[in-house]
Amino acid sequence: MQLIECVPNISEGNDDNIIKTICDEIEKVDKVKLLNVDPGKATNRTVITFIGSPKQVTKAAFILIKKAQELIDMSKHKGEHPRMGAVDVCPLIPIANISMEETIKLAHELSEKVGNELKIPVYCYESAAKSKERKNLANCRSGEYEGLEKKLKDDKWKPDYGPSEFNEQIRKSGATAIAARDFLIAYNVNLNTTSTRRANAIAFDLREAGRLKREGNKLTGKVEKDKEGKPIRIPGFFKNLKGIGWFIKEYGIAQISYNITNIQTTPLHIVFEKTCKRAEERGIRVTGSELVGLIPKKVLIDAGLYFLKKQQRSSALPENEIIRIAIKTLGLDELKPFKTKEQILENYLESNSSDLIDMSLNDFAYETASESPTPGGGSIAAYCGALGAALATMSANLSAHKRGWDDKWETFSNWGNISINHQKNLLNLVDKDAQSFNNIMDAFKLPKTNEEEKINRFKAIQLATKRAIEIPLEVMETSYKSFDVIRKMAEIGNPNAITDVGVAALCARAAVVGAYLNLKINCKSLDDKIYVKKVIKKGKEMVEKANSFESEILEIVNNDL
Repeated sequence: MQLIECVPNISEGNDDNIIKTICDEIEKVDKVKLLNVDPGKATNRTVITFIGSPKQVTKAAFILIKKAQELIDMSKHKGEHPRMGAVDVCPLIPIANISMEETIKLAHELSEKVGNELKIPVYCYESAAKSKERKNLANCRSGEYEGLEKKLKDDKWKPDYGPSEFNEQIRKSGATAIAARDFLIAYNVNLNTTSTRRANAIAFDLREAGRLKREGNKLTGKVEKDKEGKPIRIPGFFKNLKGIGWFIKEYGIAQISYNITNIQTTPLHIVFEKTCKRAEERGIRVTGSELVGLIPKKVLIDAGLYFLKKQQRSSALPENEIIRIAIKTLGLDELKPFKTKEQILENYLESNSSDLIDMSLNDFAYETASESPTPGGGSIAAYCGALGAALATMSANLSAHKRGWDDKWETFSNWGNISINHQKNLLNLVDKDAQSFNNIMDAFKLPKTNEEEKINRFKAIQLATKRAIEIPLEVMETSYKSFDVIRKMAEIGNPNAITDVGVAALCARAAVVGAYLNLKINCKSLDDKIYVKKVIKKGKEMVEKANSFESEILEIVNNDL
């Protein structure tokens, strides 16, 4: 699932009705979750945070900007925070399974739509900036709303999208800055000291800004300056890291409060480890840490994998186990329970999931037994394949952790990771197979009252049918690939799991053969006979090889019993 976050700042922080009306528009958009609404009365500004699929989030962002344009009059706005429009800024932030390049494209598409349809001047900043000067938001917002009329007359500051001539509509709406930027993590590290000065010293070691360079005594000496009279700084260890020490009265401890502005260059777990090292050098111990707000799942996955590798343990584990390792190692539950369902971004959307793979085993079995045609044989075949891959992964993990095999842990971990990827792919195919059947049914429901409708309906049925062939073919290919790991585990894996490997082979073969049956029946309805002949041949060959692999693996298993 692809996820992006959007954090628009609207120039209204006092009128609850306006804020609510704008936020209500977001909640009307399907597959978008409103995470937070933070109004500020003094700033007369509200920070809104929502998350969802890229297409739906950009749709919600456009609707929000449109509604804010209707309800907020910038000619009457006053507030302490810098601003230049009814929607002052609207950054898009990649969260899961989407690159920054893709997010930049979305930001530009949104900017173009806002400029063309709403006639609002748009400046693109951060990673979406079209020039170096516009990368910094402060530059884009220079002159603020009051200077916008003059700014639009300057060719240097012609908007990236939208009109460049000040008019009555722009007098009301102002301009908007749209960005693609990285996720910001607010992260606190707990120390077994009450000394803010010591906490600051550690923070200065690590943060990008570092500390001031002084003559003689590092603490009390005169601050050194460059030729322009500016203070010289000794940079800290990390880029994209801000940090300061403070005392938390509620807990009676000092903390280091970090802001990580780029999780790619500055991973959270590396910041934690470096903090531990610098603290220890000062006779201080890190007792745990704390995440403020929500965090992308990837951050905890990366941390968990890092710590597992340090422990020389297999990383071929379920995501929830990897996350648990990260939570315990980072001490995220020291001060209060870390609630994964509430603090991991992706989990906000998963709670309302209707996917088959999110069902309990009991519910899945009874749903299969119901009068509904889905899940059917195709989904069950994919699930059989997933179970086979899961057993192969288990064997790899047991082998990596076997006493006396410590020199082999990385080899088995690598095999396990291959297998768990097969497992993930096959689990995804459980729902894809069910959806492919539903798509065929939807195509058959299309109108056919005239010749054009008949042609379009036929094309839709053929397209859906071809997709319904491709899914079981993918199940076959993935399950067939899983035999490599299953066979290897039969040959070199932990002998205590040999019968599990045998069952894995049975599941993998069942998946291949079962998916082939579904492929064949769907092929009967496809008009493209050349394609049909090709996939039938390919499928038959995989079935024959799967039968052979199963026999060979079972022979190895039975010889060990």
